[in-house]
Amino acid sequence: MTAVVQQSKPSFGAGTIILAGLSFFGFVLMIIRWATGLGATTALVDSRGWGIWIGFDVLCGIALAAGAFSVAAAVYIFQLKEFYPILRPTVLTGFIGYGLAALSIAIDLGFPHRIWHLLIYWNVHSPLFEVGWCVMTYVTVLGLEISPIVFEKFNLKAPLKLIRAITIPLVILGVILSTMHQSSLGTLFLPMASRVNPLWYSAILPILFFISAVAAGLSMVIIEASLSAAGLNHRLEVRLLGKIAKVIPYVLGLYLGIRAIDMLVAGDLRYMFTGDLFSFLFWAEVILGVILPIILFSMPTTRKNRYRMFWSAVLVVFGLIFNRINISLVGFDGAPYWPTWQELFISIGMVSIGALVFVLASRYLAVFSSHSPANAE
Repeated sequence: MTAVVQQSKPSFGAGTIILAGLSFFGFVLMIIRWATGLGATTALVDSRGWGIWIGFDVLCGIALAAGAFSVAAAVYIFQLKEFYPILRPTVLTGFIGYGLAALSIAIDLGFPHRIWHLLIYWNVHSPLFEVGWCVMTYVTVLGLEISPIVFEKFNLKAPLKLIRAITIPLVILGVILSTMHQSSLGTLFLPMASRVNPLWYSAILPILFFISAVAAGLSMVIIEASLSAAGLNHRLEVRLLGKIAKVIPYVLGLYLGIRAIDMLVAGDLRYMFTGDLFSFLFWAEVILGVILPIILFSMPTTRKNRYRMFWSAVLVVFGLIFNRINISLVGFDGAPYWPTWQELFISIGMVSIGALVFVLASRYLAVFSSHSPANAE
């Protein structure tokens, strides 16, 4: 059956121009950072090994891109072909997110010109080695998964046929890689038990990181679909998003239950009631980012209303970002840190670059397409 492609071609309005401006400004600051070094552009010191480029851009960016492997697995491994209409934009979002995370790592490195050492000098006992290799490999996998939109644009039948033939192995590999590095990002903090506040430290951080990434990734699918439908003038698949929303409270419930039991076993529950800043931030994260979304997504009225679904998903993403910032920055022992304006605008610039790439891809490529289930590549 011939695929029916519906391509969105929005005009370049004020929003796109603003994104382009922020992207250009952020790119200029990246060049300045590489030219002048970390000391001239960041507030980092020896006792504060990382800032928002790791705490936000990498830890949050990778987690929020987890929807790509979840939806791809649903379509190709579990044969839930009804979710195909949201597959391409989700995989594109994941590809952009992982690409920007890799760029963030290159920006944060003191010697970015040595990043190739990861390929040659292997430290197989380091979580950073596993994260670096998995991210690098998974970016390649996502690039191959989303490549049909380029091959279709230029009518390249041979490579398109090849990619369609290896799609299922690619998806399986992507699920494995994503599971590995999502959890390994939590492993990074295991050797630093004395530096992470007990409210956020756990011996099972790898498990908690993975589960929370799945919940946030599915929520990002709802957010991305809602924003692109509003800004790019295409149909919003409310019914499909409602089915995704129905899964989220189960994932969040699993996360909350495991985290509560772990804190109980570790004897850390007392830190929840100290009344200090950390306990306040902990409760804000858990109530707004976990408990409230569980309640909202459990309501059929929420799952049938595009606006309620969107804002409920925003709460989950807020909770994920809050959690990663609390673990890596706020609840992490070290010198006082507040990012410089250059750090902030580089992060803003990277988010803008991602949004701009998505807008341009949606305009010129068949990102939003409808295939018969039997012919989903």
